[in-house]
Amino acid sequence: DHLSALADTIVGATIRHAWNTVANRHRDEPRFAVIAYGKLGGKELGYVSDLDVIFLYDDEDQDAPPLYAKLAQRFITWMTAHTAAGILFDVDTALRPDGASGMLVSSVNAFERYQNGAAWLWEHQALTRARFCAGDAAIGARFEAIREQVLRKDRSNQEAQLKEEVTGMRKRMRDANVNRSAQFDLKQDPGGMIDIEFIVQYLVLRHAHAYPQLTANAGNIALLRVCGELGLIDAGQAAAVADAYRAMRRLQHAVRLQGQDKTRVDTALVGHHPDSVLGLWQACFP
Repeated sequence: DHLSALADTIVGATIRHAWNTVANRHRDEPRFAVIAYGKLGGKELGYVSDLDVIFLYDDEDQDAPPLYAKLAQRFITWMTAHTAAGILFDVDTALRPDGASGMLVSSVNAFERYQNGAAWLWEHQALTRARFCAGDAAIGARFEAIREQVLRKDRSNQEAQLKEEVTGMRKRMRDANVNRSAQFDLKQDPGGMIDIEFIVQYLVLRHAHAYPQLTANAGNIALLRVCGELGLIDAGQAAAVADAYRAMRRLQHAVRLQGQDKTRVDTALVGHHPDSVLGLWQACFP
């Protein structure tokens, strides 16, 4: 939580100062917002985590798009600049509409059209962990309304397709990150953190139309508890998987602080936790 709050503060300060360096800016305060996804979006930032962000603006001025694109580029440059003390954060903008081929900044209206008409399911999965991070609060409120509306779509008649797409995406990620070591990969291995995140994302997309409290950006542990209390999953399994996520995050922090790039630990350190995760995975995706 504290690492995420610190990142929010740095992002907000960088946007404010970077805007003051943009030539020919047409207003004192930019109508521009940074939206956080991933670990920052879920307020689960770890040490040396990068920032998954997108940039939105709401400004009818004809010069707005190139000016805000310049602001976004300057933001990335400042955040990733190498100094004697290292860098602030790596920044990943791949989750923006249309991915790496898309525009660096999007108007709020274009973002809404994309989410309702062109976004892939995995992009809606990512939206479960997204939130307004810094910048114009009115744009943040618009984003939150769009997010709520998209997540609360009734997918009850598409349950089989939803399960197929979620498990298919998980398989593609696992195939791209094969662990050939004897250690346990906290993120990628079966029973690891990404499996937990995918379970929660599936439960939100499947049930948020009936239970709007699932759209709260409360983090995986809290959402698992809520799903257990609602009877969407077994409460005992929910508690065990929440414990697993907490333990794996703690191990991940320790590994990162030791300066290791890979989030791998001796299998004995994770104990029975992966089995708990796989048990809930089988219950959700039989």
